[in-house]
Amino acid sequence: MDLSTVQALVRFGLGRRPAEALPTDPAAWLLSQLQGPDPAAGMGPRTADGLAALRADRKNKPPPGESQSRALFRDGAVAQLANALTTQAPFRERLVWFWTNHFTVSVRRGQCAAVLPSFVAEAIRPHVTGRFADMLLAVMRHPAMLLYLDNVASIGPDSPAGVRSHRGLNENLARECMELHTLSPASGYAQADVTAFAAILTGWSIDLQADPPGFRFRPGAHQPGEQTVLGHAFPAGEAGGVAALEFLANHPATHRFLAAKLVCHFVSDDPPPAAVHRIEGVLRDTQGDLGAASVALVGLDAAWHPLTKLRTPQDLVVAGLRALDLSPDQTGNPIGALGGLGQPFWNAPAPNGWPDRAADWAAPEAMVRRVDWAFGLAGRTQATDPLEIADATLGPLLQPATQDAMRHAGSRHESLTLFLSSPEFQRR
Repeated sequence: MDLSTVQALVRFGLGRRPAEALPTDPAAWLLSQLQGPDPAAGMGPRTADGLAALRADRKNKPPPGESQSRALFRDGAVAQLANALTTQAPFRERLVWFWTNHFTVSVRRGQCAAVLPSFVAEAIRPHVTGRFADMLLAVMRHPAMLLYLDNVASIGPDSPAGVRSHRGLNENLARECMELHTLSPASGYAQADVTAFAAILTGWSIDLQADPPGFRFRPGAHQPGEQTVLGHAFPAGEAGGVAALEFLANHPATHRFLAAKLVCHFVSDDPPPAAVHRIEGVLRDTQGDLGAASVALVGLDAAWHPLTKLRTPQDLVVAGLRALDLSPDQTGNPIGALGGLGQPFWNAPAPNGWPDRAADWAAPEAMVRRVDWAFGLAGRTQATDPLEIADATLGPLLQPATQDAMRHAGSRHESLTLFLSSPEFQRR
C-alpha cells in the first residue's frame, strides 16, 4: 500500500477494513463516490414516523424505557454506525458526518430524538453533493431543526396569533443560521439583521396532528410586511423565507466560511489560506455546488500532505472497528463507547456542534480514555497477527517504533492495544 492510498483511506475515508481491496487509483476512487445516489439513501424512519412517535409520547407520557421516540433514536444511531462500518463509499459518508455536525441538532433537546435519524436521512444525506442552498432549505424546514432551535414558538408580534397571545419572536433559529450555518460573525451582520430574519421565519412550524405530520407554514403566526436583511428586502410570506435562505446560502461570506470549515476538516487544523481560497472560489463560481467543492478538496495539493488531524472519538471508534474487521454484531456497545470517549452520538452540547481541532480532544484524561478503549476493543477480535493488521491498515504510516513495541508486547492483546493507541492510528 503506497502513501497516497492510505491517505485517501484515512484522511478522506473512515479507515481501511483489511479484507477490502485497495483502490488502484486513490483519487479516482474518492471521486467515484461522489457520483450517483447515496448507497445508504432511504435508511431509517421517515420524518412523519418520528413525529407520530413524538405525538404518541406526548399523549401517553411513557417511562423512558418505553418511549417510541427514544426507540427510534437508538435504532437510527445503531443503523448509522453500522453503515459506517461496512460502507463502500466512506468519503461520501464522511461528508454526511461533516454536514450533520455543521447543522447540529442534538438529542439534548429530548423532543428532537424521534426525528434526528430522519433529519440526517432527508435533510443532509441527499444533498451532500448537491447545492448548499437546497441543503439549507431542507434543514430549515425539517421538524428536527425547527424543534431544536425553537422556531415552532416564534410568532410575529403583529400577526393575528401574536396580537391574540401577546407572544413574539424567538430569534434562536435565525441567529444560529446566520452565525453557524451561513455567514458567520466575520461577515459583519447586525442585530437588526437577525431580528428581521427571525421575523421572516415566523410561521415556519410543524403540524403534529396532520396525517402525515410534518412541516407547516402558519400564515396566522407570520409577521406581516417586508423585511430587510443585509440591505436586501424580502417579501412577507413563506416565499420570502425561501428567498432569504437562497440569498444567505450564496452570500460571499458564506462561501468563505464553508470553505474554511471544509479545509479545516479534511486538511489541517490551521487551514492553508491558498486551499481555503481555492474551495471558496469553487463555491462562488458554482453557486454553492457541494459536489464540485468536494472534488476540489481531493485535488488540493495540501490534502495529500502528512496526516496531522487528530481523530475525534467517532472517527476513532469507527476506524478501530473497521481495522479489526468487526461486524456490527461483534462491536459490543459502540454508542456507549462514544459517550465514554466524550462524544456521545447525536448529542453535541451546543448548536455549534463538536469541535474539529486536536486541542479540543487531546486533554490528558481524554487520551487515557482512548488507551482504555483500545485495550477493551483489542480483546474483541480473534485475529492472530497484530502486525499484519497494522500493516494492512496503516501501510507506510506505521512507524518503526510502533512496530518494535508491538513485536515486544507481552501478548497479542497488548500488541493490538499498542497499535490502536499509537500516534499514527490516532491521526487522520
